[in-house]
Amino acid sequence: MSAPSAQQIWKTLARRSFAVLSHVTPAGEPRSSGVVYTVSGDRMFVVVAKDSWKARHIAAHQLVSVTVPVRRGGLLSLVAPIPPATVSFPAVALVHSGEILAELPRLAAVVPPERRASCTVLELRPTGHYVTYGIDVPLLRMRDPARARARVAVRDSVREG
Repeated sequence: MSAPSAQQIWKTLARRSFAVLSHVTPAGEPRSSGVVYTVSGDRMFVVVAKDSWKARHIAAHQLVSVTVPVRRGGLLSLVAPIPPATVSFPAVALVHSGEILAELPRLAAVVPPERRASCTVLELRPTGHYVTYGIDVPLLRMRDPARARARVAVRDSVREG
């Protein structure tokens, strides 16, 4: 079985809305937190509070790591311990004011109107490779890490597709 294509991976990400965003502080300490996102074209967009540590640290370093859990198993996952599949990738983050939400209606829909003026939007541009586990493989194959993992170049993603 071959690895999923970058386009298949991006379509999987586009159907989700929760990710774990990781970055480092100016002192080099690792941090991660859950975020709600949306995709537009070949970019992922995340809203954070303008005055948050996350916004300040990411603006200073611009490099982040993103991991998106992908629930699998349907009803079977309610009775059997099936871990989620995952897609992880490094990204360069660009920081925008909340005004960009006017161009991102799906993301704006999850931000309360009273918070839109005080938010920052992070535009995440995937780089390098997507590293997947359990994406586009049968559930039973997820028990074998060598068969469940894939590494796919981001450059083959929707921007070239």
